[in-house]
Amino acid sequence: MKSAPFFLLICILLLTSSCEQKPAIFKNNGTAFQLGDHPSWAKKVWNDSNWKRRIKRIPEGEIFWSRTRIDILKAPEVFESYVLEIDPYGEYEIFWDGVLIGKSGNPGQEAELPPEGELWVTYNIPMHLATEGEHVLALRLSNYYFPDHVGQYEIEIADYEDLFTDRLIETSYMHVFAGAFLITSIYFLFLFLNSKKEYPTLIFSACCFLIVGLVLTVFSKDYIPIHYSVHVIRLQIINSFLLGISFLIPYYFSMQFPFPRRRLSLVLYAILLISFWLINGHAFGLKTVGMVLSMWCFSFGMVAYGAYKNVRGARLVLVTLLLSVIVFLASGFVVSLYTGLGLILLGMLYLLSLNIKAQRLAYENTLVQSTRLRLELLKKNIQPHFLLNTLTSLIDWVEEAPKKGVLFIEALAKEFDLFNQIENQTLIPISQEIALCRQHLEIMKYRKEINYTWEEEGIDPEQKIPPAILHTLLENGITHSLPLEDNSIRFKLLFESNSDYVCYTFSTFAAGVGQTTSREDGTGLKYIKARLAESYQEKWDLTSEPMDHGWKNTLKIYS
Repeated sequence: MKSAPFFLLICILLLTSSCEQKPAIFKNNGTAFQLGDHPSWAKKVWNDSNWKRRIKRIPEGEIFWSRTRIDILKAPEVFESYVLEIDPYGEYEIFWDGVLIGKSGNPGQEAELPPEGELWVTYNIPMHLATEGEHVLALRLSNYYFPDHVGQYEIEIADYEDLFTDRLIETSYMHVFAGAFLITSIYFLFLFLNSKKEYPTLIFSACCFLIVGLVLTVFSKDYIPIHYSVHVIRLQIINSFLLGISFLIPYYFSMQFPFPRRRLSLVLYAILLISFWLINGHAFGLKTVGMVLSMWCFSFGMVAYGAYKNVRGARLVLVTLLLSVIVFLASGFVVSLYTGLGLILLGMLYLLSLNIKAQRLAYENTLVQSTRLRLELLKKNIQPHFLLNTLTSLIDWVEEAPKKGVLFIEALAKEFDLFNQIENQTLIPISQEIALCRQHLEIMKYRKEINYTWEEEGIDPEQKIPPAILHTLLENGITHSLPLEDNSIRFKLLFESNSDYVCYTFSTFAAGVGQTTSREDGTGLKYIKARLAESYQEKWDLTSEPMDHGWKNTLKIYS
């Protein structure tokens, strides 16, 4: 996945380069509207000076007309053919200089007939009417489904081949762009599923997925026929995707660059975004601009705070945010939106890569430390003074009670055999750990001639634990404890579990425990903590405290 940032950057550059501006071949001089219906309004020569520049509402789906004066700045070359692309709300008939050149739906009959026609349609302009100079585009419309949405519409005039080639290239680049983010989204979703506490990974995956949904919804018009009556649904879906993106990106940065009153700021920011999203009417452009600008400003503030605090990676992310502004100033809103989102997500990906690298190094350090401590623990059990004391005790037992001496030798052999079995394991069954502890107590009975007893309660044989964890606690209890009046030391292991964690309580019942067990930096405890960190990262807790006639160690492992 190391090449992902470069691949995404290439997609962004291709997207930017695909939007090269070409010289204009026409000029739109404005549109006028008139309620009513008269065939003469289609003519090129007609006095429309008293027509309105805007009609607020069309009652009962009645017919109305629009006239747009257009200057053709350059006549088509030989073998060129000009086409007109238009997207008015409504069903209509379209006239160019009084000549009917196309039709979409049934204007004036929408209440009786089912919806018909498409919102984005391209019409051919006859060669003899595409001359250089002034022309009139007239539309006879009805807007039954959205009578309050009557206004200016987009007009595009271009060479047929150029227009469709540009649309094809733009759509292809955008789908490559979406595909790159889809793969990235799936990859980081799997990363999160393998480590469910890494919520920044999940948020980044969700942002990538929302951008994929945004691109596919925006460009669905290129291959799905859309009637103007359902266009609002498409716009609502687009704004919903933008709402999610606009909240998740700053939320991600707030996790990477924590700042004072973070929760309150996020709540207020969420209220602001929802306010934009709930704006009534058809002001989808205002909603989009408001949410995107809010996202950029809020993100910039948090990243700038991170740069001020010298948080690693903040300065580079700040550069990507500033680059998105440069793109916005150098191109249109649509191009800058996708390019800016791509640059911002590259910055987010960079922060994730830093986190993943830090986690990998921490894990490798844990493995090294665990291996070193494991070797030290093994050395501790076979170090010269341990062997010397054990062999000295063994000689005494062989001379005084040969049969018990044989049992002593067998116990020692079994303990070394168990150590050999678990030495290279990360987790072992709790029953194997208990067997190791019991075997060690058998050896120590012969060595110190103290009555060591082992008790256990509630043990689940299906549970696993890092090797020699309890054995180390047992050794500490033996080393730092004095026997009770009856020459005994008792150890008890209690197991409890619930939906949040499993708990092992290891108790030592002896005399004089509290005098020496307060050491927290010994080799044994270092080994325990390294083993727990290796297997459970930060999802564990180990506490030690004195109790009546002994010492208690509590280990919680969280789910």
